[in-house]
Amino acid sequence: MTRAEKRAASGLAAIFGLRMLGMFLILPVFALYAEDLPGGDNHTLVGLALGMYGLTQAILMIPFGMASDRIGRKKVIIFGLIVFAFGSFVAMAATDIYWTIFGRALQGAGAISAAVTAMLADLTREEHRTKAMALVGSTIGITFAVSLVAGPALNRVIGVPGIFALTGVLALAAIWVVKVWVPDPADSHYHADAQANPAKLKDVLRDGQLARLDFGIFALHAAQMAMFVVVPVALKNSGLAVDQHWAVYLPVLLGSFVLMVPAIIVGEKRGQMKPVFIGAVALMLLAQLGFAFGIDHFWGIVWALFFYFVAFNLLEASLPSLISKLAPVSAKGTAMGVYNTAQALGLFFGGVFGGWLAQHHGFQAVFIFCVVLMAAWLVASLSMKAPPAIKTRMFRVGVMPADQAALLKAQLAEVAGVVEAVVLAEEGVAMLKVSIKGWDEAGARSLLDTAAA
Repeated sequence: MTRAEKRAASGLAAIFGLRMLGMFLILPVFALYAEDLPGGDNHTLVGLALGMYGLTQAILMIPFGMASDRIGRKKVIIFGLIVFAFGSFVAMAATDIYWTIFGRALQGAGAISAAVTAMLADLTREEHRTKAMALVGSTIGITFAVSLVAGPALNRVIGVPGIFALTGVLALAAIWVVKVWVPDPADSHYHADAQANPAKLKDVLRDGQLARLDFGIFALHAAQMAMFVVVPVALKNSGLAVDQHWAVYLPVLLGSFVLMVPAIIVGEKRGQMKPVFIGAVALMLLAQLGFAFGIDHFWGIVWALFFYFVAFNLLEASLPSLISKLAPVSAKGTAMGVYNTAQALGLFFGGVFGGWLAQHHGFQAVFIFCVVLMAAWLVASLSMKAPPAIKTRMFRVGVMPADQAALLKAQLAEVAGVVEAVVLAEEGVAMLKVSIKGWDEAGARSLLDTAAA
């Protein structure tokens, strides 16, 4: 990657990180804070406050991305960050649970994910885009882990209103990153690998393999949000002071990472991703059973959290990779758009339904609901195709007539090791799915060089 590409990738990853840090920091402490808010004794409303962010995010994510095509990436991103910051300050000043819900809705309305992803595509070459996307993804994962530990500590110092205020300040700091650090894209283009295309939506929705993964990310994040309606309260009820909750989250997170990394390596390097993936879903099912029967006992919660985070980290890391491998190469951006929307809807549904169950049927019912979700996901996963041992390569070939693009596509499809070839005439890009080992890169480059000449 060039220096400009590294700067763009690091800057946009920082924007994601600053924004998500504020979102994640409240997860381990909000349910406890809400107990002292008017209306906060209703777990349904607490769940709605946690999940409302996901609903407005799901509704506005793709429209924000489309708007960035028309009026510019930076303008949309800055506007979204301002809306997000305003929502944070509304939540900070909220005097009851209803104003908090409104603030969370505004936070989600700053739905800049698609615009940031599109801008990342504008500022990186095709062959380095996967690295840039991986940097963003890893930043979000690290931010989540840090937040679970830092949230209880910050709560002791500044309280949840202070955390909301910090969230707003971080969003404003992200605006500075956009304006000063991130380069200006020369032009905003459509990128099939990074942006949703409504014309491809029907094909993506009809794909049974992708539907399994979309249901998976929905279920994973529904369970995540439902869990944080209950677990902080259960830890406090077990006798652990709120400002000591980090002492539970830190070791279980560290232990989960120790187990996750070898499993990912085995799955990717040895072509065993399907059994690793199914094993992680099964482990998540066991973790939810552990919560269901151990939620009233401190060590039951700790062990369930440990197995939960092992499974969660494995699944969160592997799902985007599986989407990329199983989606048609010309519809990868659309597949990711559907995937991200399903994730946001899962946050909303899990918060609302988990809160309702906690309010009317008790904490155990929340995890029985999660058990049902995970059991359905496990059954669906058993029949999914084993992900092929492939990678995606992209090459710039220049804009060309449609007939020349069709000929090049046919020629590339005949190259040894090429699983799928697509040439986008108007974008001037060739996208190939190729075998990880043994593909004829020299032969493909010869054809591409000739076409680009």
